[in-house]
Amino acid sequence: MHTQRLFLSPPHMSGREQTYIAEAFESNYIAPLGPMVERFEQSIRDLTSTPHALALSSATAALHLALRVLGIGAGDIVLTSSFTFIGGVAPILYQNATPVFIDSNTVSWNLDPSLLEKAIIESPVKPKALILAHLYGQCADLETIIALCTHYDIPIIEDAAESLGATYNNQQTGTFGTFGVYSFNGNKILTTSGGGMLISKNKALIDKARFYSTQARDDAPHYEHTDYGYNYRMSNILAAIGVAQMEVLQERIAARRQIFEWYREVLNDIEEITFMPELSQAKGNRWLTTLTFEHSDPTRIRLALEEENIESRPLWKPMHMQPLFKEALCFQNGTSQSLFEKGLCLPSGTQMNRNDVDRVCSILKKVLR
Repeated sequence: MHTQRLFLSPPHMSGREQTYIAEAFESNYIAPLGPMVERFEQSIRDLTSTPHALALSSATAALHLALRVLGIGAGDIVLTSSFTFIGGVAPILYQNATPVFIDSNTVSWNLDPSLLEKAIIESPVKPKALILAHLYGQCADLETIIALCTHYDIPIIEDAAESLGATYNNQQTGTFGTFGVYSFNGNKILTTSGGGMLISKNKALIDKARFYSTQARDDAPHYEHTDYGYNYRMSNILAAIGVAQMEVLQERIAARRQIFEWYREVLNDIEEITFMPELSQAKGNRWLTTLTFEHSDPTRIRLALEEENIESRPLWKPMHMQPLFKEALCFQNGTSQSLFEKGLCLPSGTQMNRNDVDRVCSILKKVLR
């Protein structure tokens, strides 16, 4: 067995993190907030050309605040991608609202616009919002989806947790909706160990989110509360890591895309393999290289990789297949279930080299033979 484990998507530090953390320590801004939080938010504003950014404890917290600020509550319906991670959906439950799930299409593996329209028309009450995920760093069909949501007057919250730095028609994901959300969790393309960011062009909305994110404290010398909030702000120390990480975002995207190209080069001639597609007008960050097998059992492949100390993972199990949501309404076509049953995420960490990719591919080929 190879002793060195190949992880799916491990953190990759730039080397500047310690410098900025030391700066934060010297300033004694150890508590939440401080100069590093402002610098981190500024780096996101610069990347996205969006005027307002709010650094938070997680992307889940960011989604929760977005829903709360939009006034979503009990009895409201929120449309959402089914083929996604629970963190993109749980905030709907925090607000006592009802998720209605929408399946994917094979063109992007992301939310299917034709099912979206069906869901809007057939929804028991008018949906209050759409949470739109950009899966594995690849863009959803934004043009069509935005046109539909504009027509039916439904605000979009872009769950760009996995797609930081990805672009659609040269515009950053997360900047198309009323709100955009990014994740800096430990396995993302950039990490602050834990953290998220909420962005919007609307100052009033971000101000409201900021108010809720710091325990909804009113403007008074003592603690005065006319409403309740949460402890959702990012710490100055974690933001220092984020400042350093943002400096290498484009390098990290280039590395992930190169890793994908290596995989594709080596595995392209295997007929039963299909890689996650990329829309022609989009450039994803290829956070993870994902693929499906037409005939082979991905579990066999995953276990064979594990035996060689290589981490891989099934694709997301769709939300409409989760026991938690067995009663939920879902507009489905079978795509995400099929992807889950046939798919696998391969190691995609930005420190991987060509030899690492070849190592993964040789095991894969052996099993497929």
